Amino acid sequence: MIEIEGLTKRYGEATVVDKVSLAVQPQSVTVIVGTSGSGKTTLLRMINRLVEPTSGLIRIDGRNVLDLPGFELRRSIGYAIQGHGLFPHRTVGQNIAAVPELLGWDRQRVSAKVQELLTLFQLDPKLYADRFPSELSGGQQQRVGVARALAAEPNILLMDEPFGALDPIIRAKAQEDLLAIQKKLGVTIVLVTHDMDEAFFLADRIAVMDKGKVVQYGPPAELVLNPATPFVRTLIGERERPLRLLSVATVSEIVEPGEAEGEPLTGSLSQRDALSAMLWAGRDSLPVVGTDGQKIGRIRRETLLQQAAGRS
Repeated sequence: MIEIEGLTKRYGEATVVDKVSLAVQPQSVTVIVGTSGSGKTTLLRMINRLVEPTSGLIRIDGRNVLDLPGFELRRSIGYAIQGHGLFPHRTVGQNIAAVPELLGWDRQRVSAKVQELLTLFQLDPKLYADRFPSELSGGQQQRVGVARALAAEPNILLMDEPFGALDPIIRAKAQEDLLAIQKKLGVTIVLVTHDMDEAFFLADRIAVMDKGKVVQYGPPAELVLNPATPFVRTLIGERERPLRLLSVATVSEIVEPGEAEGEPLTGSLSQRDALSAMLWAGRDSLPVVGTDGQKIGRIRRETLLQQAAGRS
Protein backbone atom coordinates (compact mmCIF):
# COMPACT_ATOMS: atom_id res chain seq x y z
CA MET A 1 0.00 0.00 0.00
CA ILE A 2 2.62 2.57 1.05
CA GLU A 3 6.31 2.29 0.14
CA ILE A 4 8.78 4.82 1.53
CA GLU A 5 12.35 4.83 0.19
CA GLY A 6 15.20 7.03 1.41
CA LEU A 7 12.81 9.76 2.53
CA THR A 8 14.58 12.88 3.79
CA LYS A 9 13.43 16.31 4.95
CA ARG A 10 15.83 19.14 5.66
CA TYR A 11 15.17 22.65 6.91
CA GLY A 12 18.35 24.55 6.14
CA GLU A 13 21.16 22.67 7.87
CA ALA A 14 18.80 20.68 10.09
CA THR A 15 17.81 17.17 8.95
CA VAL A 16 14.42 16.38 10.47
CA VAL A 17 13.81 13.06 8.67
CA ASP A 18 16.92 11.18 7.57
CA LYS A 19 16.77 8.56 4.78
CA VAL A 20 13.76 6.67 6.12
CA SER A 21 12.69 3.51 4.28
CA LEU A 22 9.75 1.31 5.27
CA ALA A 23 6.72 -0.41 3.77
CA VAL A 24 3.20 -0.27 5.20
CA GLN A 25 1.03 -3.27 4.43
CA PRO A 26 -2.58 -2.87 3.23
CA GLN A 27 -5.34 -2.95 5.84
CA SER A 28 -2.86 -2.75 8.72
CA VAL A 29 -2.20 -0.32 11.56
CA THR A 30 1.32 1.12 11.62
CA VAL A 31 2.23 3.31 14.59
CA ILE A 32 5.15 5.76 14.54
CA VAL A 33 6.61 6.49 17.96
CA GLY A 34 9.48 8.56 19.29
CA THR A 35 10.32 11.47 21.54
CA SER A 36 9.47 15.07 20.68
CA GLY A 37 11.57 16.27 17.75
CA SER A 38 12.29 12.76 16.46
CA GLY A 39 10.64 13.52 13.10
CA LYS A 40 7.55 11.33 13.41
CA THR A 41 4.96 14.01 12.55
CA THR A 42 7.07 15.30 9.65
CA LEU A 43 7.31 11.74 8.28
CA LEU A 44 3.54 11.33 8.53
CA ARG A 45 2.84 14.64 6.78
CA MET A 46 5.13 13.80 3.89
CA ILE A 47 2.86 10.87 3.01
CA ASN A 48 0.06 13.25 2.00
CA ARG A 49 2.48 16.05 1.07
CA LEU A 50 1.43 18.52 3.71
CA VAL A 51 5.22 18.61 3.99
CA GLU A 52 7.17 18.24 0.76
CA PRO A 53 10.18 15.87 0.98
CA THR A 54 13.67 17.11 0.25
CA SER A 55 14.54 13.78 -1.36
CA GLY A 56 13.36 10.18 -1.52
CA LEU A 57 10.25 8.44 -2.80
CA ILE A 58 6.77 7.67 -1.53
CA ARG A 59 4.63 5.30 -3.55
CA ILE A 60 1.00 4.44 -2.88
CA ASP A 61 -0.21 1.35 -4.72
CA GLY A 62 2.94 1.64 -6.82
CA ARG A 63 2.32 5.25 -7.87
CA ASN A 64 4.71 8.06 -6.95
CA VAL A 65 2.76 10.61 -4.89
CA LEU A 66 4.66 13.40 -6.67
CA ASP A 67 2.82 12.46 -9.86
CA LEU A 68 -0.41 13.80 -8.36
CA PRO A 69 -1.28 17.42 -7.48
CA GLY A 70 -0.99 17.82 -3.71
CA PHE A 71 -4.64 18.83 -3.21
CA GLU A 72 -5.85 15.83 -5.19
CA LEU A 73 -3.65 13.46 -3.17
CA ARG A 74 -4.89 14.89 0.14
CA ARG A 75 -8.54 14.47 -0.85
CA SER A 76 -7.88 10.75 -1.39
CA ILE A 77 -6.21 10.24 2.03
CA GLY A 78 -8.02 10.65 5.35
CA TYR A 79 -6.30 12.88 7.91
CA ALA A 80 -7.21 13.21 11.60
CA ILE A 81 -5.30 15.30 14.12
CA GLN A 82 -5.24 16.04 17.84
CA GLY A 83 -7.94 18.56 18.67
CA HIS A 84 -10.04 17.19 15.80
CA GLY A 85 -9.72 20.30 13.58
CA LEU A 86 -13.48 20.60 13.10
CA PHE A 87 -14.91 23.71 11.47
CA PRO A 88 -16.56 25.45 14.46
CA HIS A 89 -19.24 27.30 12.45
CA ARG A 90 -20.36 24.24 10.49
CA THR A 91 -22.62 21.52 11.83
CA VAL A 92 -21.48 17.96 12.44
CA GLY A 93 -23.14 16.87 9.22
CA GLN A 94 -21.53 19.71 7.25
CA ASN A 95 -18.12 18.85 8.71
CA ILE A 96 -18.38 15.23 7.61
CA ALA A 97 -19.69 16.26 4.19
CA ALA A 98 -16.83 18.68 3.47
CA VAL A 99 -14.52 16.48 1.38
CA PRO A 100 -17.24 14.54 -0.49
CA GLU A 101 -18.71 17.91 -1.54
CA LEU A 102 -15.28 19.06 -2.77
CA LEU A 103 -15.11 15.85 -4.80
CA GLY A 104 -18.43 16.68 -6.46
CA TRP A 105 -20.58 13.97 -4.91
CA ASP A 106 -24.31 14.49 -5.44
CA ARG A 107 -26.42 15.59 -2.48
CA GLN A 108 -28.10 12.24 -1.97
CA ARG A 109 -24.80 10.36 -1.85
CA VAL A 110 -23.32 12.90 0.57
CA SER A 111 -26.34 12.68 2.85
CA ALA A 112 -26.24 8.89 2.85
CA LYS A 113 -22.54 8.89 3.75
CA VAL A 114 -23.10 11.34 6.64
CA GLN A 115 -25.90 9.14 7.97
CA GLU A 116 -23.81 5.98 7.59
CA LEU A 117 -20.75 7.37 9.39
CA LEU A 118 -22.68 8.93 12.26
CA THR A 119 -24.42 5.60 12.80
CA LEU A 120 -21.11 3.73 12.58
CA PHE A 121 -19.61 6.02 15.23
CA GLN A 122 -22.65 5.55 17.48
CA LEU A 123 -23.91 9.11 17.06
CA ASP A 124 -27.63 9.15 16.20
CA PRO A 125 -27.92 11.25 13.00
CA LYS A 126 -31.25 12.69 14.18
CA LEU A 127 -29.61 13.97 17.36
CA TYR A 128 -26.14 14.97 16.16
CA ALA A 129 -26.11 15.87 12.45
CA ASP A 130 -27.37 19.43 13.06
CA ARG A 131 -25.34 20.13 16.19
CA PHE A 132 -22.21 22.28 16.21
CA PRO A 133 -18.84 20.99 17.48
CA SER A 134 -19.07 23.21 20.60
CA GLU A 135 -22.18 21.24 21.63
CA LEU A 136 -20.29 17.94 21.71
CA SER A 137 -18.08 16.35 24.33
CA GLY A 138 -14.38 15.85 23.62
CA GLY A 139 -14.92 12.18 22.83
CA GLN A 140 -17.79 12.97 20.47
CA GLN A 141 -15.70 15.61 18.69
CA GLN A 142 -12.93 13.05 18.25
CA ARG A 143 -15.35 10.59 16.66
CA VAL A 144 -16.65 13.25 14.28
CA GLY A 145 -13.08 14.15 13.35
CA VAL A 146 -12.31 10.56 12.38
CA ALA A 147 -15.68 10.23 10.62
CA ARG A 148 -14.86 13.31 8.54
CA ALA A 149 -11.46 11.83 7.65
CA LEU A 150 -13.21 8.67 6.40
CA ALA A 151 -16.05 10.41 4.57
CA ALA A 152 -14.54 10.23 1.07
CA GLU A 153 -13.94 6.48 1.49
CA PRO A 154 -10.12 6.67 1.52
CA ASN A 155 -7.98 3.55 1.57
CA ILE A 156 -5.49 5.32 3.86
CA LEU A 157 -6.07 7.18 7.13
CA LEU A 158 -3.26 9.27 8.64
CA MET A 159 -3.63 10.17 12.32
CA ASP A 160 -1.44 12.56 14.31
CA GLU A 161 -1.87 12.13 18.08
CA PRO A 162 -5.64 11.79 17.53
CA PHE A 163 -6.44 10.83 21.13
CA GLY A 164 -3.96 13.10 22.91
CA ALA A 165 -6.57 15.55 24.22
CA LEU A 166 -8.89 12.89 25.67
CA ASP A 167 -9.03 11.74 29.28
CA PRO A 168 -7.81 8.18 29.91
CA ILE A 169 -11.22 6.46 30.06
CA ILE A 170 -12.57 8.11 26.89
CA ARG A 171 -9.20 7.56 25.21
CA ALA A 172 -9.30 3.81 25.85
CA LYS A 173 -12.81 3.59 24.38
CA ALA A 174 -11.75 5.66 21.35
CA GLN A 175 -8.84 3.28 20.70
CA GLU A 176 -11.14 0.25 20.84
CA ASP A 177 -13.62 1.96 18.50
CA LEU A 178 -10.85 2.78 16.04
CA LEU A 179 -9.71 -0.84 15.82
CA ALA A 180 -13.30 -2.05 15.33
CA ILE A 181 -13.90 0.48 12.55
CA GLN A 182 -10.54 -0.29 10.91
CA LYS A 183 -11.43 -3.97 10.73
CA LYS A 184 -14.92 -3.19 9.41
CA LEU A 185 -13.77 -0.79 6.68
CA GLY A 186 -10.39 -2.40 5.89
CA VAL A 187 -8.64 0.97 5.88
CA THR A 188 -4.84 1.25 6.20
CA ILE A 189 -3.88 3.42 9.19
CA VAL A 190 -0.62 5.20 9.91
CA LEU A 191 -0.74 6.81 13.34
CA VAL A 192 1.71 8.98 15.28
CA THR A 193 1.81 8.85 19.07
CA HIS A 194 4.23 9.36 21.93
CA ASP A 195 2.22 6.96 24.11
CA MET A 196 3.80 3.50 24.08
CA ASP A 197 0.75 1.85 25.68
CA GLU A 198 -1.34 3.21 22.81
CA ALA A 199 1.21 1.98 20.28
CA PHE A 200 1.23 -1.55 21.68
CA PHE A 201 -2.55 -1.68 21.83
CA LEU A 202 -3.18 -0.46 18.28
CA ALA A 203 -0.23 -1.49 16.15
CA ASP A 204 0.37 -4.36 13.80
CA ARG A 205 3.83 -2.85 13.32
CA ILE A 206 5.68 -0.09 15.19
CA ALA A 207 8.28 2.27 13.72
CA VAL A 208 10.57 3.78 16.37
CA MET A 209 12.15 7.11 15.38
CA ASP A 210 15.20 8.69 16.97
CA LYS A 211 16.87 11.84 15.64
CA GLY A 212 15.12 11.59 12.29
CA LYS A 213 15.92 7.92 11.66
CA VAL A 214 13.80 4.80 12.01
CA VAL A 215 15.92 2.72 14.36
CA GLN A 216 13.54 -0.27 14.49
CA TYR A 217 10.44 -1.29 12.57
CA GLY A 218 8.54 -4.45 13.29
CA PRO A 219 5.71 -6.17 15.18
CA PRO A 220 5.27 -5.18 18.85
CA ALA A 221 6.57 -8.57 20.05
CA GLU A 222 9.83 -8.08 18.14
CA LEU A 223 10.45 -4.72 19.79
CA VAL A 224 9.84 -6.10 23.26
CA LEU A 225 11.84 -9.30 22.86
CA ASN A 226 14.67 -7.91 20.73
CA PRO A 227 15.02 -4.13 21.08
CA ALA A 228 17.46 -3.00 18.38
CA THR A 229 19.08 -0.18 20.36
CA PRO A 230 19.33 1.06 23.94
CA PHE A 231 16.97 3.89 22.92
CA VAL A 232 14.27 1.39 21.90
CA ARG A 233 14.71 -0.48 25.18
CA THR A 234 14.41 2.78 27.13
CA LEU A 235 11.34 3.84 25.16
CA ILE A 236 9.61 0.54 25.92
CA GLY A 237 10.44 1.09 29.59
CA GLU A 238 12.25 -1.25 31.95
CA ARG A 239 9.48 -1.25 34.56
CA GLU A 240 6.77 -1.70 31.94
CA ARG A 241 8.63 -4.39 29.98
CA PRO A 242 7.29 -7.40 31.94
CA LEU A 243 3.69 -6.33 31.26
CA ARG A 244 4.51 -5.58 27.63
CA LEU A 245 5.91 -9.10 27.34
CA LEU A 246 2.58 -10.42 28.56
CA SER A 247 0.67 -8.17 26.16
CA VAL A 248 2.40 -9.60 23.07
CA ALA A 249 2.06 -13.28 24.08
CA THR A 250 -1.14 -15.32 24.07
CA VAL A 251 -2.78 -17.65 26.57
CA SER A 252 -2.41 -20.60 24.18
CA GLU A 253 1.38 -20.46 24.61
CA ILE A 254 1.23 -21.44 28.29
CA VAL A 255 -2.00 -23.42 28.62
CA GLU A 256 -1.50 -26.58 30.67
CA PRO A 257 -3.55 -29.66 31.52
CA GLY A 258 -5.89 -29.46 34.45
CA GLU A 259 -9.23 -28.16 35.65
CA ALA A 260 -10.11 -24.71 36.94
CA GLU A 261 -13.23 -22.87 38.02
CA GLY A 262 -14.42 -19.53 36.72
CA GLU A 263 -15.20 -17.72 33.49
CA PRO A 264 -13.15 -19.41 30.74
CA LEU A 265 -10.55 -17.56 28.67
CA THR A 266 -9.88 -18.07 24.97
CA GLY A 267 -6.48 -19.21 23.80
CA SER A 268 -6.08 -16.11 21.61
CA LEU A 269 -6.38 -13.72 24.57
CA SER A 270 -3.21 -11.89 25.55
CA GLN A 271 -1.46 -13.06 28.69
CA ARG A 272 -1.75 -9.53 30.08
CA ASP A 273 -5.54 -9.60 29.71
CA ALA A 274 -5.58 -13.07 31.25
CA LEU A 275 -3.69 -11.80 34.29
CA SER A 276 -6.14 -8.90 34.59
CA ALA A 277 -9.07 -11.33 34.43
CA MET A 278 -7.57 -13.46 37.20
CA LEU A 279 -6.94 -10.49 39.46
CA TRP A 280 -10.47 -9.20 38.82
CA ALA A 281 -11.99 -12.61 39.54
CA GLY A 282 -9.74 -13.19 42.54
CA ARG A 283 -8.60 -16.57 41.21
CA ASP A 284 -5.21 -18.27 40.95
CA SER A 285 -6.24 -20.12 37.78
CA LEU A 286 -8.89 -20.04 35.07
CA PRO A 287 -10.06 -22.53 32.43
CA VAL A 288 -9.06 -22.07 28.79
CA VAL A 289 -11.29 -22.93 25.82
CA GLY A 290 -10.53 -23.40 22.14
CA THR A 291 -12.26 -21.81 19.16
CA ASP A 292 -15.00 -24.44 19.42
CA GLY A 293 -15.75 -23.49 23.02
CA GLN A 294 -14.44 -26.77 24.41
CA LYS A 295 -12.12 -26.72 27.42
CA ILE A 296 -8.48 -27.40 26.52
CA GLY A 297 -6.85 -26.84 29.90
CA ARG A 298 -6.13 -24.10 32.36
CA ILE A 299 -3.83 -21.15 32.90
CA ARG A 300 -2.28 -20.28 36.28
CA ARG A 301 -1.41 -16.85 37.67
CA GLU A 302 1.92 -18.19 38.93
CA THR A 303 2.90 -19.21 35.40
CA LEU A 304 1.99 -15.78 34.05
CA LEU A 305 4.12 -14.02 36.65
CA GLN A 306 7.01 -16.39 35.95
CA GLN A 307 6.70 -15.63 32.23
CA ALA A 308 7.02 -11.92 32.82
CA ALA A 309 9.87 -12.21 35.33
CA GLY A 310 11.80 -14.85 33.43
CA ARG A 311 11.85 -13.03 30.06
CA SER A 312 12.38 -9.51 31.29
